[in-house]
Amino acid sequence: MVYVHKDPTVEAGVMALVLREKRRARSRRDWEKALQSFGYGLARTKHGTFVTTLPHGVEVCRLPGGAAI
Repeated sequence: MVYVHKDPTVEAGVMALVLREKRRARSRRDWEKALQSFGYGLARTKHGTFVTTLPHGVEVCRLPGGAAI
């Protein structure tokens, strides 16, 4: 069992990192590789695209609609 605590401060920091790396990336693959180097990944679900932790896949926060893959 994995205990997940949602912390708005952590979510805001992760979102800032994700969006900064998206602006820097030249392609979707570059973006995903950059996120992996920080220990994060992207997961598409029926509820949207989420930033997840690697390797466990715990959802951290949901990407806003304009930032989706």
